[in-house]
Amino acid sequence: MKQFKAGIVIRGEWIQDHLVEFGGRSTGITFLSPDPKQYLGRLPLPTPQDMSDLYKLSFDDVLDYIERLGSRLKLSDNPYLQEALEASCLTSSLTPPLLRQAYETLPYLFNREGAREIADNTIGIGHLEGWVTKTLNDGRKVSIRAFGARALHIIAGNSPAVAGVTILRNAITRSDAIIKSPSNDPFTALAIARTMIDMDPNHPLTRHLSVAYWKGGDEALEQKLYQPRHIEKIIAWGGFASVKHVTKYIQPGLELISLDPKRSVSIIGPEAFADENTMHEVALRLATDIGAVNQEGCICARVVYVLSGTDEAGLKNINRLADLTYTAMINLPEAVSTTPKEMGPELRSLVNTARFNDEWFHVVGGEKDEGAIIASQLPEPVDFASQLANRVANLVPVDDIEEVCAVVDAYTQTVGVYPESLKHALRDRLALYGAQRFTSLGYAAYLTLATPQDAIESTRELCKWVVCEDCDPAVTPPLWEGGEMFKGIAG
Repeated sequence: MKQFKAGIVIRGEWIQDHLVEFGGRSTGITFLSPDPKQYLGRLPLPTPQDMSDLYKLSFDDVLDYIERLGSRLKLSDNPYLQEALEASCLTSSLTPPLLRQAYETLPYLFNREGAREIADNTIGIGHLEGWVTKTLNDGRKVSIRAFGARALHIIAGNSPAVAGVTILRNAITRSDAIIKSPSNDPFTALAIARTMIDMDPNHPLTRHLSVAYWKGGDEALEQKLYQPRHIEKIIAWGGFASVKHVTKYIQPGLELISLDPKRSVSIIGPEAFADENTMHEVALRLATDIGAVNQEGCICARVVYVLSGTDEAGLKNINRLADLTYTAMINLPEAVSTTPKEMGPELRSLVNTARFNDEWFHVVGGEKDEGAIIASQLPEPVDFASQLANRVANLVPVDDIEEVCAVVDAYTQTVGVYPESLKHALRDRLALYGAQRFTSLGYAAYLTLATPQDAIESTRELCKWVVCEDCDPAVTPPLWEGGEMFKGIAG
């Protein structure tokens, strides 16, 4: 059994004392890490006043720090990331080529102009730099500023990028972060935090980051830490059970920002079958949306609704598209997609059962756990649609877009659409059903942080929006002289 040694980072200090053994998400690996209960008193910020050092920084100072950090996150030069990659190859469900690619792209997250764009688009740099003042209809002057929060981040481990995104958002918002690492990636956030310590251990942004691992559901620890006197916001990524568990601690003064599990779909219009070249292009785009990061992200397509029609000609078209999509998927660059570590025995059995029922399904691939495309022969998804994973997707023929609207709901995150005209025709309508992001087919996994996520402005919500009002009785009629409440709202 392989064993790694981890640690805890607390506000610029790297700690490896009081080690206890934890099991990794995968079998055959354990890791040693400090007992978090020994450091429970040090994880929270002593007082909110201790965040004042962050407000001595200008936003350009923050950008300078982000840029310097990015330059130190090159995998080839960073021993902490190299160690994290080695361990993650055993703990993660991603294959080594995909993990390597994820680590090699970390420096691009910490790009100066990218960080500026995120801040400007999702918050407004003026609100981060100081008070933004407006005069309202009733004459009062209202100043608004975005302050950082004392936050606990319960992050997901399906990609090393999640740790990077969390640390970047913490810096942009001038927040104080405690990161709870996941068992399938207990090393990436630590590696970035250790890099920050080496770079500048006394910088405010370094000293407002702590990273630790504890087993989720450890109520003896969580009941003491998850309190509004310690933290103001919990940002929870992950599956239904873990997010549901966190809700038991929510109370006045402690807010939950939930990035809970989602699913994504693709919608393909009849234009895909215009000619052979178009079908090949659509298949490559669709294969990318299915296969990117081996379908580990909730952004990846699993069920694909194809407006092919359900007559003989329509089924012939969707089966041809399934064949082309499978071929394109297994030939994607290994930095994008690879044969998964395993399909899993249950999913393998379900795919094989569908394979032998050719009256209902046209199944391409899957014999070697490399992934499979299942084309339904009726306008219904497979009954195991919720279990689709590891590059297994289901193409569903439909006659009318109404059939697609019926299956979009609040769990629908990304909708990849072909052609563009169909996307623009559908977006207002499907948004009402719950769809949260529309993108061009083939771009589901090509993400930006400068937009909302899961239909919420998560970076903006990480801030506390504070209001300061200046009311001059000569301009704003006072209530004590008979001023009418809410008069200014009506103009």
